[in-house]
Amino acid sequence: MYGIRLLQELPGEKILVMSDTAKKIIPAETGHSVEEVEKMADEVYSQDDLMAPIASGTFDYDIMFVVPCTESSVAKFAAGMGDDLISRAFMCALKEGRKTVLVPRETPKSAIMLENELKLARLGVVILDANPAFYPNPKTVSDMVDFIVGRCLMQAGIDQDLFERWGSSD
Repeated sequence: MYGIRLLQELPGEKILVMSDTAKKIIPAETGHSVEEVEKMADEVYSQDDLMAPIASGTFDYDIMFVVPCTESSVAKFAAGMGDDLISRAFMCALKEGRKTVLVPRETPKSAIMLENELKLARLGVVILDANPAFYPNPKTVSDMVDFIVGRCLMQAGIDQDLFERWGSSD
C-alpha cells in the first residue's frame, strides 16, 4: 500500500518499475491489480529492461523512491550490484548524487541488514523505515500508511496534508 499511496499522492511525472515479486504481492496485499497500479504511473518499465532511459546516469529526475524496499534490495544496493532495472537505476541515482529514499518494511533486522542500511545512509541515501507515528492519532491502517507516504512527500520537498505535523494545531 505504501507504493500505491505514494503513486496516488506524488505530483508530476511518475516512472514505475515493479519487481516480479511485487506483481505477485500487490493483489494479495492491496486489493488492486497490477494493471490498476501501472495506470497510476506515466511510464512503466519491466524489471529486466536495462535499456530503459532510467538505466542511464544521464536521465534526469528529481528523486527516486524504492517503496517498499526489501532488505534483499538494500543488500544488493549496498554491494553495488546493478543487475536489474531497479538496482541499475539506484546505482545511477547514487553515482549522480540524486536524492534517493528507501522504505524498508522488514522487522526485526539482523546486524547485516543494519550495516547495509548504515552503509547506504553514509552515502546519502535516506532510509525511511515504514514505522508509523501515533501522535497524529491514527484511526485506520490507511492513516498509518498516509503517515509514511506523507514523510516520503516531505523528503521530496512536497507539501503534504496526509497527517498533521508534530506540534502543529488547527
